[in-house]
Amino acid sequence: MTTPSFGIATAQMQVGYQDIQRVWHEADAIGEIEHAWLFDHLMPIGGDPDGPILEGWTLLAALAAQTSRLQLGLLVTSNRFRPPAMLAKIATTVDVVSGGRLAFGIGVGSRPGHPLALREYAAHGLPFQETAYAVGSLAEACTVIKRLWTEHRPFDFDGTYVRLTGAFGNPKPASSPPFLIAGRSAAVLRIAAEHADIWNIPGGDLADCVSRSALLDRYCTGIGRDPAAIVRSIHLAADFARPGNTRQAIEEALDAGFRHIVLGLPLPYPPGAARWVADELIAPFRR
Repeated sequence: MTTPSFGIATAQMQVGYQDIQRVWHEADAIGEIEHAWLFDHLMPIGGDPDGPILEGWTLLAALAAQTSRLQLGLLVTSNRFRPPAMLAKIATTVDVVSGGRLAFGIGVGSRPGHPLALREYAAHGLPFQETAYAVGSLAEACTVIKRLWTEHRPFDFDGTYVRLTGAFGNPKPASSPPFLIAGRSAAVLRIAAEHADIWNIPGGDLADCVSRSALLDRYCTGIGRDPAAIVRSIHLAADFARPGNTRQAIEEALDAGFRHIVLGLPLPYPPGAARWVADELIAPFRR
């Protein structure tokens, strides 16, 4: 990817369905915005800890049915939340509903040091495995999901973390959804080197992002994969009050080789939020 692509992210916490629906409808009609993202948490990780939050894949399916152009996905699915074969079926359904517009984002899951994220596992009766287990299961999940999307006969899978008997995916996705793997740890970067079409990292310390991107290059080279085959993606916070700061962050990220820019919108979403993003943040980099 030489020409940068721009998208928006609308974390569906502390906000109503109609507000997210409004922003996505508007973005779908604006060509400068190419992709749109939700996140994957079951309880708020910011603001009122008991505030409202909608489940990501369910909401994504609804928005997929109401949009026609945007590439869409979760930034990113927690592999800890759903068994991989079930996740493959959910994602296939969304891709079919969208007419082949899904970008499949996946990662290890919540950081153990984030108490507001960690609590959602116990609250929903979900196990929170240690990091080594979570990383190993992510690698196997990527393999299983790709096989379910491509193989035309049932298969068994006897992994260390995932075991399936007679696994089969029908229908297949409407497209070949690109795999977006997010994370910054060396262990996740090794998985991205093998499986990712897009690698995403949260912004912040850009020097660290560049260092992690270089490490991903080395892992790709080590397994005989061209590092250029993986698009570099970064999530940057949009600032309605200080757009100049966001434009500077975008420029620095582009200069550092990140060509897939996801702009996280802060709450609340004012009227015309998507149009503002296109005019104030994206347009200067299209001239």
